[in-house]
Amino acid sequence: MAEIVLGMWTTHGPTLSTTPEQWLMRVKADKTRPSHPFRLGNYSFDELKELRKSENLGEQASLEERTRRHGRCQAAIKIMADQWEEVKPDVAVIMGNDQKEIFNADLIPAFTVFTGETLYNEPASPEQIPLMAPGIHEAEAGHNPPEYTEYPGLPELSKLIVETATQEGFDVTQMSKLPVHQNHWSSGVGHAFGYIYRKVMRDNVVPHVPIIQNTFFPPNQPTAKRCFEFGQMVGRAIKAWDSDLKVAVFGSGGMSHFVIDEDLDALFMKALAERNAGVLTSLDERYFQTGTSELKNWIAAAGIIFDTALEGDVIDYVPCYRSEAGTGTANGFVSWS
Repeated sequence: MAEIVLGMWTTHGPTLSTTPEQWLMRVKADKTRPSHPFRLGNYSFDELKELRKSENLGEQASLEERTRRHGRCQAAIKIMADQWEEVKPDVAVIMGNDQKEIFNADLIPAFTVFTGETLYNEPASPEQIPLMAPGIHEAEAGHNPPEYTEYPGLPELSKLIVETATQEGFDVTQMSKLPVHQNHWSSGVGHAFGYIYRKVMRDNVVPHVPIIQNTFFPPNQPTAKRCFEFGQMVGRAIKAWDSDLKVAVFGSGGMSHFVIDEDLDALFMKALAERNAGVLTSLDERYFQTGTSELKNWIAAAGIIFDTALEGDVIDYVPCYRSEAGTGTANGFVSWS
């Protein structure tokens, strides 16, 4: 029987792959975004500044503080990559999401399991770079390889997951080849997966199953409860897999962003540490919007990992502010083995 030997939850956003100076490239988008979800409300940038003025977030977004927090993130990434190399899993299952990199508005499945023999990633072409939002191309080295690269899939396990899902009442999309879009800003696998390849696996990518949840785009976003149950199903499939290979499980994404909510993140981390599925699955769905929605990838991974004997702790939690309105990305790093 296959054995789950490692569970990791990690953020994957641009702050981890850009300089502290480059973090500010996203502020223009923050200011022009018409509405920012925050603590069950929706606010403009100026409204957030007024609402949060007592928190002194401008000081937390200073260059000095950005530089310090950037260093903490890099140290945490190194710890995770070192642990990956120490445990040496044979294969992996990665719970991630897509931000119209693989899919577009024509087709956005709720759950997708990649079942192919190989998948690929590549750097952006000169034609794609102008199509990207500010600050995205600058982070490319954190999730895209320097040249076209193919990675091994894991058809045996991925097809078993699809079969198990179907038997248990989950309607999933199976994808054996990445789609190619013309005149599109991205090609290859999405950054939720490319980040794991480059930063945690250090480009030594093992055979793996990419699982894509639609966390971002209404109206077919699975609920937190459904994501946890989906993870439980994936865990049962892994345990039923007739293999003696060692399996790692990743939850890729989060934490709170594009507006940071440290209280929400603290509640989430506590529930994770206590294996409290009830808290994770009962949070109001309005919390899981825009970037914060990626915490559903963590919840799906928890559905797998909670039913193991693995134990661990938070490596670090680093709220990386870029403005006095509290915009930025809260970065979290957790490992159980």
